[in-house]
Amino acid sequence: MNRRLRAAIVDDEPLARARLSRLLLAEGDVDVIAEYGDGVQAAAGLAEAAVDVVFLDVRMPHADGFAMLERLPPARRPLVVFVTAYSAHALRAFDASAVDYLVKPVAPARLRESVARVRRRLAAEAAVAPAASADYPERLAVPDGQRLRMISVADIEYVLAQGNYLELHLGERTLLLRETMAGFVRRLDPQRFVRIHRSRIVRIDLIDQIESYGAAQYWLRLRNGTCMTSGRSYREPLRRALGIARDPGSRDEDVRHTR
Repeated sequence: MNRRLRAAIVDDEPLARARLSRLLLAEGDVDVIAEYGDGVQAAAGLAEAAVDVVFLDVRMPHADGFAMLERLPPARRPLVVFVTAYSAHALRAFDASAVDYLVKPVAPARLRESVARVRRRLAAEAAVAPAASADYPERLAVPDGQRLRMISVADIEYVLAQGNYLELHLGERTLLLRETMAGFVRRLDPQRFVRIHRSRIVRIDLIDQIESYGAAQYWLRLRNGTCMTSGRSYREPLRRALGIARDPGSRDEDVRHTR
């Protein structure tokens, strides 16, 4: 069974983003975890977001699609599908190693074909990549003054981003680690931890209560009494981590969940 595809959409037209998001979600195994309205914002967000593919418009203010890609470090570039109203950029798009080039308005069948191409590219890359261990570390070395302190991952309750540092909260202790959220979350078992915001990671088994909070956001209370809100882009990963089923007949505002 294919794992779910993590996608981002970059387009300066809100209606275009909304339509493409609906079409992708209709595929059933695609999660749109981030949307951006311009290239500058997208470059900053995608440098931190863990996405498989970005559906990218070409003509945008501030930085067009190609300029946005150039702002991303090569190691942080997801696969790219260009989505534009203009066919003239196709050659340049494939020079940029695009997986596909879609012309607006995108037909559902054509988008389905594009998603299949993305999956084939990911499978091909995985086949030639060195085999990675599925194990996640049980202990981490974290600076504590002049020393390195070995901490148990199981003791981490939640993580907050503070500037260039991460705050690791372990009961009564808080340790600082100089690392990005995107890099740190990849070191954590997704069965035990979930990123709920661009600056917040929580241990799943500590989530005691969850309620809807504004548009596509949630309010969470941990067993230790800590309260925090989730980010809009992390709604679906949080739902999956907690096993919250989407009820097609209900609104997100009505969600109440207690573990």
